[in-house]
Order: sequence, then C-alpha cells, then structure tokens
Amino acid sequence: MAIACPDCGALLSFPPLPRRSTAICLRCRTRIESTSGRSLNVALACSIAVLLLLLPVDTLPLLRAEFLGQSSARSLAEGVGHLWAHDWITLAALSTIFVIVLPAVRTALLVAVLGMLRLRQRPPWLGCAFRWAVWLGPWAMLDVFLLAVAVGYYYLTEIEHLTVRIELGGILLLVAGLLTMLARAALEERTVWRAIGAESPAVAGEHALGCGTCGLVQPPPRAGGRCPRCGARNRPRRLDATPRTAALVSAAFVLLFPANFFPMNSSNLLGVHREYTNFGYVQQLWHHGLWPLGVITFWTSIITPALMISCVGWCVLSVERRSARRLALKTQLLRMVAETGRWSETGPLSIMFFAPLIDFGRLGAENAGWGATAFIVMTLLVIAAAVTFDSRVMWDASPRTEAIERSS
Repeated sequence: MAIACPDCGALLSFPPLPRRSTAICLRCRTRIESTSGRSLNVALACSIAVLLLLLPVDTLPLLRAEFLGQSSARSLAEGVGHLWAHDWITLAALSTIFVIVLPAVRTALLVAVLGMLRLRQRPPWLGCAFRWAVWLGPWAMLDVFLLAVAVGYYYLTEIEHLTVRIELGGILLLVAGLLTMLARAALEERTVWRAIGAESPAVAGEHALGCGTCGLVQPPPRAGGRCPRCGARNRPRRLDATPRTAALVSAAFVLLFPANFFPMNSSNLLGVHREYTNFGYVQQLWHHGLWPLGVITFWTSIITPALMISCVGWCVLSVERRSARRLALKTQLLRMVAETGRWSETGPLSIMFFAPLIDFGRLGAENAGWGATAFIVMTLLVIAAAVTFDSRVMWDASPRTEAIERSS
C-alpha cells in the first residue's frame, strides 16, 4: 500500500503492519502508523462512555468549598456563567467552546464513525466526519481540564480556613478525562482511514498527489478537487500557509509578555488582597511544599509557551531562508507543538475552574485576571500556527530525492 507522508510529502510503500509494529517515514522520521497498544474497539467503548458522561460532568457540582461557615459549589456550566456575569466574556466563551462544546462534538463524531465501522457500514459521510474528528482533536480539552481541576484543587487546599470536598461531578470528570486519554491512546488514525477506504497504489518513479489529511495517493489531475476518501480539498501545498503561520506566531509572541506579567487571578479573602502572576503561582506552590505541581506549572505555563513560539518561528524562518538544515528536527518539533501544546492551557483553565467556586460574598472571593485571558489566547494562537503550517514547504528546499517514489 502507498500513502503520502503528511509532514514531508514523501510517498511511502509498506505492507500491512503486524502486531506491535511501527512504520516511520525514513525521510522526516514521522511516525506514520503503529499497531502497538491500538484498538478501535477500545476507542469506541471509551468514546461511548465519555459521551454518556459529558452531560452530568457539565451540570453536576465538581467540588464544594466551605469557608468560615459559608459553602459554595458550582458545576462547570455554572462556573462559565459566573465568569460571563462578571464580564470575563472572552475567558467564558473560550472555556465553553474548548471544554464543553468541542469535546461533545468530537466524541459524538468518533462514536458515529467507529460505530459505523464496527457495524461494517460505510455511508458517504464517514470520511468527512472522521476528518473533522481528527481536526478537532487538539481543540477538545476535557482531559486538559481534568489536569487543571487537579492543580486548582491542590491550590485550594492550601488556603487557610478553606475546606474542599470532591462532589459527584468531580468523580465523573475524573472518569471521563481518563477515558478520553485512553481513547486517544487506543485510536490509530491510519487504521480508521484504511477501513473507510482502501489505499491507492502508486507507480514508482511517477509523480503523484498525496492528500494532506488522510494520505490517499491520487493522480496529479485531481489537484483542486475533493479527496474521494476524506472530502478535503486536494492541494500540493496549503495556500498561504507560511504567511498565515507567521501572523499567528507573531501575535502569540506579543501576548507572551502580558500572559506572564499580568495577574492570572486575584484573591480578596477577609480583606487581604493578593494578585498572582504565573511566576507568583509557581512560587506559592513551591513555598507550600507542592514542588511537583510547581515544576509542572512552571514547565507548562512559562517554559512551554516560549519554546512553542520559538519552534514554530524557527520553522517559518526556515521557509523564508530556503534552509535545508535539520529539517527532520524542525518537523518533529512542529508536530510536538501541535500535539502537546494544548496542555499549556492548564493554568488558565484551572483559574476558570476555581475562581467562580471561591465566592463567599462579604468574606471574599477569587477573580480571574487579564493574564489568564492573554495566556489562553496566546496558547490557542500557537496551536493554530502549528496546525495550519505546511511542513512540506520546508522540505521543498531539500536537495534530496526519494528513492522510493516522488511526490509532487
């Protein structure tokens, strides 16, 4: 079977993989397919369970906080409403989209696609539905929100006179988040694409067009049309991908400074007012002996965003300079940003969680800060830059020719 590498454009031919095997592109070192620990049945079962849990997770209280006789408990939906009512509209809207709406949409699409394949049905919409499920993968952040709740929980346990208790919604969130991670780990995209539609053969030495979404090899005259398997537009390269990525990463770089130096949240309990930046939050965790969480927060909130911006910016400069050096490393860094950058949203999502919960009227409350809004927008811009960038443009500068087959 022949497929097009989504990262460097090389056409690859290899037989069906046996169990516990991995196929890697010899040109850019991208993992093309793996059969180790993958199971479509497990992915389907986990996705169904998550879909059933989403409604109670969104509507049941996650935690209950008690402070000097006052009690507060909020669900995820109520927390978003609280932020909206207090004029944190951007933070509330983004939280709703990426924690409530997109996880439900992506999970429903996965259930529909994997369910049809399990029933051996292949309706015409199957490829398009799975294409959207794959595209929404980095943006559906229920598992990221689970980590954010864990960080927020440990933060709240260190506030004096405050007692925190996990409610039913919190337990269901833990189950749904873990099942989401398991579904991601068990799902092998290449296996699903092959089940939707068989791979096309390619003739050695001839030019061919590879779909940038599903990897289906097609003849060059199909350029500009729709891929018969996933429905994506067939283009040798994405239009204006590099200028778009440059604009996104530049905007993210501008927001890097307010995201780290503006307060992420402020606390006003018993008349004592405090503001916390990312650096201050790490210092507080370290001061209370929670150094593992401090290290995680420092890495995800401060180091990772700067590294992600640097990596994507390096790739853009590589295209502008027509550089053919370290293309495999640049490609791997770009893929790492696209796949793991979402975990940097832990900080602002934890604030979105605990700020509405700590509201005890005259006794005090927690409020979100402008740093949280700047941070969540900055991270989303970096992820969008990595996702929209066409790494195949970098490889156009490579003088190497592929011995297997040539890609247009």
